Amino acid sequence: MKKFINDPKQFVPEMLKGIALANPDTLRYVSEYNLIHRADAPRADKVTIIQGSGSGHEPAHVMTVGPGMLDGACPGDVFAAPPLDYVYETTKLLASPKGVLLLVNNYTGDRMAFDMAQEMAVADGITVKTLFIDDDVSVQDSTYTIGRRGVAGNFFVMKAVGAAAEAGADLDEVIRIGEKVNSVTRTMGIALTACTPPAKGSPLFELGDDEIEIGVGIHGEPGRRRAKWMPADEIVDELLGAILPDLPYQEGDRVALMINGLGGTPISELYLLYGIAHERLADRGITVGRSYVGEYCTSLDMAGASLTLVKLDDEIESLLAAPAEVAVRVF
Repeated sequence: MKKFINDPKQFVPEMLKGIALANPDTLRYVSEYNLIHRADAPRADKVTIIQGSGSGHEPAHVMTVGPGMLDGACPGDVFAAPPLDYVYETTKLLASPKGVLLLVNNYTGDRMAFDMAQEMAVADGITVKTLFIDDDVSVQDSTYTIGRRGVAGNFFVMKAVGAAAEAGADLDEVIRIGEKVNSVTRTMGIALTACTPPAKGSPLFELGDDEIEIGVGIHGEPGRRRAKWMPADEIVDELLGAILPDLPYQEGDRVALMINGLGGTPISELYLLYGIAHERLADRGITVGRSYVGEYCTSLDMAGASLTLVKLDDEIESLLAAPAEVAVRVF
């Protein structure tokens, strides 16, 4: 393994410290809880939005803290849910009189940590609710999941609830919007190579030189099947073939289209996939209203990509178009 790293146990804290030092005017770092939060949080005039999950998916979620997005993120170690006390203490530190919304990707460890932290915060008199994100169509359930996984589509939920909170919506309205966006968002990913967690020092799984994993999870979980390599056209057809019938998306729809890199894929290849997907959707009478190409939710250094569709209406599109600022990009 060749990585820019010191002690693998310090990989996440050193990364978080770097994020804070690079954004001294806008972000704060609380090392005890792996917490990155907005310098102006909490604010009494808006609902606080918090997300955790494991590290290794950057820019999710610590690099998406800022106006119009998250107020704070408290990740665990690489591919590990944050400890209960991280979520609980983060909720207390960032609690707003308008309430707190915890966004949780649908994984067993994350659900346990956030559910228990919510119970403890409520016992302290904090108004806090939880919203689970489950956009992955790859598997309905398996030994690796408790239902559909939350993957790159979480960015659309973050963006929408962040915009609503910034505009002053109350907690119930913010939750309504998040649930609505989650209900019309579908994602599926594909891996060309495995990733290498710093603490492990070797690839998480093995793929042959001519193999791909169709429907891979962002922690390297198995997907629908392992297959022989295929051209990009066929890969896009495979992904859309799983996503389009699931909602379903249909002729006349207007959608947001995201091609998300999993950490080790050149941006040129992501745009190649985007162009194919855009044309395939046009052939089906589906209009792409908003476009997203780049790394939004990665799996360390995995070569691969995921495709996300969001069915748009006027409300969702206006929320996605609202101003937002984060450490690494403007959404």
